[in-house]
Amino acid sequence: MTTHTRMERAWLALALLLSAACSAGGRHGGALDRNTAELPLNSPAGEGALSVGFLIVDGVYNTELTAPYDIFHHTPFHVAPGMRVFSVGPGPVVTSFEGLRLIPDFDYDSAPPVDVLVVPSAEHSMDTDLEDEAMLAYVRRAGAQADFVVSLCDGAFVLAAAGLLDGQRATTFPSDIPRFAEVFPAIDVVRDVSFVHDGKAITSAGGAVSFDASLYLVELLYGAEVARGVAGGLVIDWNVDAVPHVVTDRGRDHALMQTLDGRSAR
Repeated sequence: MTTHTRMERAWLALALLLSAACSAGGRHGGALDRNTAELPLNSPAGEGALSVGFLIVDGVYNTELTAPYDIFHHTPFHVAPGMRVFSVGPGPVVTSFEGLRLIPDFDYDSAPPVDVLVVPSAEHSMDTDLEDEAMLAYVRRAGAQADFVVSLCDGAFVLAAAGLLDGQRATTFPSDIPRFAEVFPAIDVVRDVSFVHDGKAITSAGGAVSFDASLYLVELLYGAEVARGVAGGLVIDWNVDAVPHVVTDRGRDHALMQTLDGRSAR
């Protein structure tokens, strides 16, 4: 075999290898195709899982994002089919307040419908984010279709600006409660609690207690045993009765309707 022939074969092999890698990359390598409604491939949830969409924007706070994400992502290991989590944001890359670089699974136009919409707090949740019409339009649209909307910390400002908390009881980060009450007088603001459940909305004070609201929703949907299992896997001693919270009659009625409609696994 001549040197020329060996080189030709080497280049051919390399070309075939690169072609195969590119073909696989569209499905398994790097970011998802954000023009499709294909859900993240690393989800352990099975068919029929509840879809949980997390809004992520620049300046999102790690704790308010990762606490509920962790809780909901672990549900399929304790109940079938559990929850399938994914992120929605302006992309192509979002940088958290603490510097994590995040790639949203979907943009606002390509995101699939959600059963649960989660809005973590971000650096500008109380100011310039409330002027982002594209983001608010997505929250308004997704929240109206969702069975539950969940905010952590100042994510409540975003839900309120989208009109999803009008006439309801809600809470937010403790030191921001006066401003929340001033900006949104139509909301009955609750102080000194971890979370409030009114209608389809669950609002959390945020920070470390972001786990509370998330585990509460898991318990609401799947029962106390599943919630304790998820909590135990994260070394959390979970007892909802030990957590200061408010559940309104509308919250109880909404939860009952989800059970009657077959949306809950309980």
